[in-house]
Amino acid sequence: MPARQTSDTPPLRNPLIAAACLFAAAGLVFAAVVFLAPEPETGTAARAALDRPASDDEIIEVAEIPAASPAIFAEGEEDESFSLPGVRETQDVLGGEVEPPPGSNAARALALARVSNVPHAGLYEDGPGGPLPIIAADGRRPSTAYARPFEAEPGTPVIAVIVGGLGVSESLTQAAIDSLPPEITLSFVPYARDLQSWMNRARAAGHEVMIELPMEPFDYPNNDPGPHTLLADASEAENMRRLHWLLSRASGYFGVTNYLGARLSGSEAALARIYREAGERGLTIFHDGAGRPGAASAAAARAGTPLALAERVIDADPSARAIDARLLELEALAIQNGHSLGSGFAYPVTVTALQSWAEGLERRGYQLAPASHVANIREDRAGQGT
Repeated sequence: MPARQTSDTPPLRNPLIAAACLFAAAGLVFAAVVFLAPEPETGTAARAALDRPASDDEIIEVAEIPAASPAIFAEGEEDESFSLPGVRETQDVLGGEVEPPPGSNAARALALARVSNVPHAGLYEDGPGGPLPIIAADGRRPSTAYARPFEAEPGTPVIAVIVGGLGVSESLTQAAIDSLPPEITLSFVPYARDLQSWMNRARAAGHEVMIELPMEPFDYPNNDPGPHTLLADASEAENMRRLHWLLSRASGYFGVTNYLGARLSGSEAALARIYREAGERGLTIFHDGAGRPGAASAAAARAGTPLALAERVIDADPSARAIDARLLELEALAIQNGHSLGSGFAYPVTVTALQSWAEGLERRGYQLAPASHVANIREDRAGQGT
């Protein structure tokens, strides 16, 4: 609606004069926008994520961060009294000068950027589905490069828990990543859509991650773990082809674990060849404790590869009471041995039970640890013959 006219501001009756005034006003607005707007850059997804609010459900894809625009960040040319909204904060975060508040959008984006630089140089070769993990020429291993750093408190029993089956259900995966303590290790299904994005998000939240190897169960193919299932009767070349496809589905995982596999465990030679290949690629090998764990241990011994075996499947009976009982058994085993390892699935009841259990763990005299730490303890003790 036009502005109401007053007696001392007569309307413009000449159309040319009105057009000239409008043109001049538009020019001033354009000049202000050009002056205030930063130069456009290519691949600035990380900065955009840091500067704008994001919903809790959003998965932020972080691209490579290019050099800052010299028009804004050139040394010796910036006016300290002038800062575009959000630019100074973003520059400080990316430059490591200021850490954003924990839990903020900027903190989540920064954490994601820090863990998205996988695979690390020297720790991979080309595989059929993507980067395939290897031990670097200087001896670095994926099992240490991608494990969660952890310092144990001397004399305190430690307990580790692996929660698996992640990446298929978006809601279950998101709940596990966001709700579980970061010391809990998360295991992902290799067929998951956007597997790398899920693993990056889990690692940004502090979890170390593993990938699951589908192995032949007794009732295969009626119970089919997927098209690249490792088989008891397959040739070594065929199982290696399948294994390499599985291992090249994503990067940033420190170890592997089984999914099913009771029948494959009965073929010690076939399983030993799989374990040997995974170990020679610098990965830590786990078994979830279900099925025939003794056969898996024998195959690992035959392969000359350490195997970290879970003592309890905490939700074999997926009820809150049964899960609590299995967690108490893990506590008892930790007192007895100094450490214990359990495994479970990302059922809502499992995630809820683990949340409640972990809250009081320190008060009860235990320390929650990533699975890689327990695996290292066992490997060290095996090397010492204890």
